[in-house]
Amino acid sequence: MPSFQPNRVLPWLPFLAIAAVLALYLSQPLPLLAVRNAVFDQYQRWQPRVYRDAPVRIVDLDEQSLARIGQWPWPRTRVAELVERLQQAGAAAIVFDVLFAEPDRTSPSAFLRDTPLPPAVSAELARLPDNDEVLAGALRNGGVVLGFAAERGESRGELPASRFGSVLQGASPLPWLPAFGGTVAALPALQRAAAGNGSMTFLPDADGVVRRVPLFLRVGDTLLPSLVAEALRVGQGARSYRLRVDEDSGIEQIEVGAARIPTTASGEMWVHFTEHRPSRSLPAWQVLAGEAPASALAGAIVLIGTSAQGLQDLRFSPLGGIIPGVEVHAQALEQVLGGDYLTRPGWAMAVETVLVLLGGILLGLLALRSRALVSTLLGGAVLLALNAAGWLAFARYQLLLDLFVPSLGLGVVFIVASIVRHMAAEREQRWVREAFSRYVSPNLVAHLMKNPGQLQLGGQRQQCSFVFTDLTGYTRLMESQPAEEAVGLLNDYLEGIIRIAFAHDGTLDRIVGDAVAIMFSAPVQQADHPARALACGQAIQRFTEDYAAALQARGTPFGLTRIGVHSGEVVVGNFGGSAIFDYRALGDPVNTASRLESLNQHIGTTLCVSAAIREHCPWAPMRAVGSVVLKGKNEPVAVFEPLRGEAADEQYDAAFALLEQDPAGALEAFEALHATRPDDGLVAFHVHRLRAGERGTQWAMTRK
Repeated sequence: MPSFQPNRVLPWLPFLAIAAVLALYLSQPLPLLAVRNAVFDQYQRWQPRVYRDAPVRIVDLDEQSLARIGQWPWPRTRVAELVERLQQAGAAAIVFDVLFAEPDRTSPSAFLRDTPLPPAVSAELARLPDNDEVLAGALRNGGVVLGFAAERGESRGELPASRFGSVLQGASPLPWLPAFGGTVAALPALQRAAAGNGSMTFLPDADGVVRRVPLFLRVGDTLLPSLVAEALRVGQGARSYRLRVDEDSGIEQIEVGAARIPTTASGEMWVHFTEHRPSRSLPAWQVLAGEAPASALAGAIVLIGTSAQGLQDLRFSPLGGIIPGVEVHAQALEQVLGGDYLTRPGWAMAVETVLVLLGGILLGLLALRSRALVSTLLGGAVLLALNAAGWLAFARYQLLLDLFVPSLGLGVVFIVASIVRHMAAEREQRWVREAFSRYVSPNLVAHLMKNPGQLQLGGQRQQCSFVFTDLTGYTRLMESQPAEEAVGLLNDYLEGIIRIAFAHDGTLDRIVGDAVAIMFSAPVQQADHPARALACGQAIQRFTEDYAAALQARGTPFGLTRIGVHSGEVVVGNFGGSAIFDYRALGDPVNTASRLESLNQHIGTTLCVSAAIREHCPWAPMRAVGSVVLKGKNEPVAVFEPLRGEAADEQYDAAFALLEQDPAGALEAFEALHATRPDDGLVAFHVHRLRAGERGTQWAMTRK
């Protein structure tokens, strides 16, 4: 089975994000619709519809009217009186946003049925007309629209009486209309007397806010108009509706008389709300009292509804707060009569989808190919421009374009692409760091990446330790082996030394040919740098001896490695010029460590250290070499040879102690040691000195 390779998947993540955003957007989940509606509501709050006086009025069954006339429902005779008052005032249409589904319980016939009375009184009451008949008589005078309620359940009676015709252009609207199972309508006698019957039913969104008003609905296969549609038809004296339907995109437009109303696919019109206007309403008591100004009612579509809280016809508005349901109808009518439509065109979804696709590609490329600041500024500008375009479409053209939700999706694409870019940059940075670490010590690379401010010329004084190594017989090796093989052997040799240095957290100072210089306590200070340097030197000693022995066993003449270790105060920093930096240490301790490395070839050792190292590593067994005035130095340096294992060389130490006080005894002791240790180079060195007549533990080097 092939293994998962994230490097191959990573570049495709922005495109996968675009596809995911598109799929989510096209599926239209409820949370996204809620966000879209919230944006459209905010548009309306920023710019509500400007109220212009239109021939639409509300006769309000308000709290004051109920207090003056009595609780609802009023006797139908009082309702008939209200209708007659409005007809006399010249209302173009009288529209009831209340339901008369049951007979009036205050009618004489109902009273006679429920109350025992004397025969004379009963006969007198029987001659009085029924209250519903009185209302029906008022309705016959024309211009009245009754409301009915649509129900999801099955119908409990006949459908409302139809007073309209319909002309269909295109496909049938029924599949697109909101479907209901039945209706609760006014009494049949009242329906027959009325000029129209319209649905009072709203279809609020999931949050309960009414944003659209349906113009038609269907019960079974029957097309039924809404209260707004019937009010327009009766108010204009029209006989029919014209519905333009596209088979693929649904209902596009509904014509009512002179009004051509753009709708949603399901035949709803978006309501652009105004702030509350008291002049829109008249209290019902004022109309009944004959105190309502006739000019406000003449030629107007008059809606009769209630704002009283107890009658529970209150709706949530996009502007925030609660408004009476009758006011929603009134505001929809004002828009139609004023030709002030709020629309979400059928092409809006296609445009928004294309913007998601193209914008996602644009922002993805910006995030992937531009610098972080540039891509962020440009990406922010693109998202800001999208939302500004959405607001401009609403403010100037009353278009509802959902550019906020796509911008959220584009933001996700941008973030994903930025993460991909960041991960790629991290991978590249890691590669550069690893590659750079092959030229510069890893701890120096890590330190400079954490402290970029230290990438400047100059240095500082601090205590550091140094390990210098050099390979004997390097020239002979190059001459005796083919160049490629010699270089390969040298590279393996140097790699082993560098690996040991890095394992002890040393900093590679330089490589010159076969020589290596290693620094400790820079750039990161190390309190135990002398011990680290000593351990590093001893590890290099073991590695180089094993490496040389393995090659010599194969017949390859590979020399020994000399190692010098010293500690002292130096100046550490960046040296060079503005074009290139060289991070290194400068000072006498650096030269001393180099001289100690060279000293090994004269005293028969492969590793020697200074007293500064010996002082900080008292636990390490060592034997004294002597006080040596190194080449180019004036002051002697106490030199020691670290021993392998944990035991001191007591015989050597005893012989060395005689060098100052008893040179003859020292010669005798060293000669005895030399006889038993012919391969001990340091013992041989002292024997040679003593035989040459030198005395004491101090001597000077005249060459490197």
